[in-house]
Amino acid sequence: MPFLIETFDKPNHAHVRAREREVHLDFLAQHQALLLACGAKLNDDGSSLGGGIYIVDVETREEAQAFIAQDPFSQVGLFERVSIVRWRKAYVDGVCHL
Repeated sequence: MPFLIETFDKPNHAHVRAREREVHLDFLAQHQALLLACGAKLNDDGSSLGGGIYIVDVETREEAQAFIAQDPFSQVGLFERVSIVRWRKAYVDGVCHL
């Protein structure tokens, strides 16, 4: 069953996110087979809210934890907090999976 990973950046670390963005995107491309969805969280004006959402297709919480621990953003200490919860795929792209 997939897991939803929500990350929360440390305050005043936008420069770290910007600096590591390309390495992070390369990491995501290398693991795209695991990604059901992912992206940055944004304020209403489109600016960065400082964190992201990943929905990863892995079997265990340990696999989800290992995935986010390998993310370059994690490895440079960008995240203040990470939340991992199981997720049931109901609708994706307008298609019911129940």
